[in-house]
Amino acid sequence: MPEAPADAAVVARLRAAGCVFAEDEARLLIEAAGSLAELEELVSRRVAGEPLEPLLGWVDFGGLRLHVEPAVFVPRRRTELLARRAAALAADHIRTHGRAVVVDLCCGVGAIGAVVAALAPGADVYAADLDPVAVRCAGLNLPAGSVFEGDLFSALPSELRGRVDVLAVNAPYVPTEAIALMPPEARDHEPARALDGGADGLDFHRRIAAEATDWLAPGGSLLIEAGEEQAGVSAALFVAAGLAAHVESDDELGATVVIAASLH
Repeated sequence: MPEAPADAAVVARLRAAGCVFAEDEARLLIEAAGSLAELEELVSRRVAGEPLEPLLGWVDFGGLRLHVEPAVFVPRRRTELLARRAAALAADHIRTHGRAVVVDLCCGVGAIGAVVAALAPGADVYAADLDPVAVRCAGLNLPAGSVFEGDLFSALPSELRGRVDVLAVNAPYVPTEAIALMPPEARDHEPARALDGGADGLDFHRRIAAEATDWLAPGGSLLIEAGEEQAGVSAALFVAAGLAAHVESDDELGATVVIAASLH
């Protein structure tokens, strides 16, 4: 491992590159490096603008250390609101029905599913994503055989149709033109298809609303993250699809979630 004298130099380079939390990042990179040569590579890549978490190989999400790799969408802290609410609904369903089937759709590295599995032991958690790199990461963060690759619901086993008690979704919702305004870490290093939600950011919300009722169990719930300004329109999409919907927000996390429930 690198010796302590490297610390100040690393901090100085990160601070010069504009890293707000240079001291913390330096400590994490030093811990992750197995040699001075590896440390130099990691610091150079960070200074060049690569996100910190894939360089470390992990992200802290909901108190869990989850595996991440370069070129995947890195879970944001704001999504912890969705994950906690999904876990609470799953736990309630286990208490009342003895079981809960949970699907983490557009799962990325499986962050939501991992939190549900940790906070609602006994839930049957499944996950799906279109990105093969994300699916590989999710396979390391979730139980073997629970992660599927494909486009939205088409990736899921057909036997889950009509049996999903909690459907948790963090689909892309950035309006196409707004991607250019995102921080370079996301814009330049995360896959565009994990960000781009179409002209108004709600293309995936429309597709999900069109199929969700076929997959939800009676009394099942759907939770989907949205931008604050989009949430009302998103909720209306799910109401039009036959679900009861409302919006929940967390100002501290800067998070907004649409929660819809089956009426049957």
